[in-house]
Amino acid sequence: MKKFLILLLSAVLITGTFSACGKSSQTGKLPKIGVCIYKYDDTYISTVRQSLEKLAANKAELLLNDGKGDQGTQNDQVDLLIQKGVDVLMVNIVDVGAAQTIVNKAKAADIPIIFFNREPDTDVIKSYDKAMFVGTNAKDAGVIQGEIIAETWKNGDYDTNGDGKMQYVMFKGEPDNPEAVARTEWSIKSATEKGVKCQELALQVCNWDTELANRAMEAWLSKYGNSIEFVVANNDGMAQGAIAALQAAGYNKGDKNKFIPVVGVDATDAAKDLIAKGYMTGTVLQDGSAMADAIFAIAMNIASGKDRLEGTDYKYDETNVAVRIPYKAYNGK
Repeated sequence: MKKFLILLLSAVLITGTFSACGKSSQTGKLPKIGVCIYKYDDTYISTVRQSLEKLAANKAELLLNDGKGDQGTQNDQVDLLIQKGVDVLMVNIVDVGAAQTIVNKAKAADIPIIFFNREPDTDVIKSYDKAMFVGTNAKDAGVIQGEIIAETWKNGDYDTNGDGKMQYVMFKGEPDNPEAVARTEWSIKSATEKGVKCQELALQVCNWDTELANRAMEAWLSKYGNSIEFVVANNDGMAQGAIAALQAAGYNKGDKNKFIPVVGVDATDAAKDLIAKGYMTGTVLQDGSAMADAIFAIAMNIASGKDRLEGTDYKYDETNVAVRIPYKAYNGK
């Protein structure tokens, strides 16, 4: 009887153990990933968000937040995500100058953080060993944009006043945003290095906004008229606004004799459509899906306790805390 009871007890314990293991594996919680977006209505970042949602289906719980362009709002959202016990934070920061505050919050809670798209200072990222950045190299977009400008200028008849110079207007994203600063500088520097003599007629900060760019372009057309020979925009949203103003004034509607080249950055669907119709010259592809692929794969590695880049083809750049997603020229061909 004693031997029978021992065998019976052992069987119960073994069954209970396997049942517990099975239940745990079946009801295991999905990784909880907190995502802070600087502004939902930004066209490019919307493609990243939508791609993330598709990637996370049945694989992770995404807690998405719209910062609405306000850093105070985003700070509160980070606090709430920390309270909810997320496994990883993904932050598309509103104001890169506030990155240290966000890092300090994550560090105090011992939660890994991935900054993406909008790049904080490297020293800020390095202040926490569980922080990193995924994004592009800001200079590259400007360089490629400058190459598009140079090719367009040299292969077209756009020097309307015949002075050998390219008179242009520039739409800048934000005053101190690293992407905006680099794109503004390097687009013209790159075109100049390729032999284009550039003269700036006007520059306007439009905060990446289509409507603000539209109004600025209307004002410039009224002031400079045919003296504008090229339009350069830090993103496609502003380029789109400029084209709407140009078309309202009779330009860029299919008549090659009344066309002002416009270049942007992002390769949004709207920009691709404008390029296909011949209303816009070119843009620089910033691949939102590729960005989402990278940050999601890294976040899932972190959540499962793996090395951040394990099983991926991503590599750190020279900072050892950043992964770069390459840009590509896009002209519809």
